[in-house]
Amino acid sequence: MTTLLVLRALWELLRYDLIHSALGFRQTYRQIERKRVNTNASPSAATREQVCEAVSLAVCFYWKSVYCLQRSAVTARLLRASGVDARVVIGYRPSPFFSHAWVEVNGRVVNDSQSYKERMHVLCTF
Repeated sequence: MTTLLVLRALWELLRYDLIHSALGFRQTYRQIERKRVNTNASPSAATREQVCEAVSLAVCFYWKSVYCLQRSAVTARLLRASGVDARVVIGYRPSPFFSHAWVEVNGRVVNDSQSYKERMHVLCTF
C-alpha cells in the first residue's frame, strides 16, 4: 500500500464531508454515481485489497468519526478510479430497524462482512 493512496483516501473523506455538509445526501449520491470506472486503468488482483486497506488506515487518521456510508462512498470512488467496477449498497433490517452501507465488486462485499449482504434487505445500489 502506498502513502499516496492513503492520502487520496483522506482527501476523499474530506471531499465527502464538504459535499455532504453543504449540499446534502442527494448531491453526495450524484457524485458517487457520476464517478465512472476508469477504463484506462488495469487493476491487479491486489487492487481491491490495497484500496480497502488504504481507506481503513485513512479512517484511523481522520479527525472525526467516519460512518459506513462515508467509508463506502470513498472506497467505491477510489476503486472506480483504479479500474474496478464497485457499487455502494445501502441495506436495512426492518425489525429492530438497522441500516448499513457497504461496497460490492461482482456481487461480493469487499470492505465489510459478507453477512450484511446475507442478512439485510437492499434499499439502494449505486
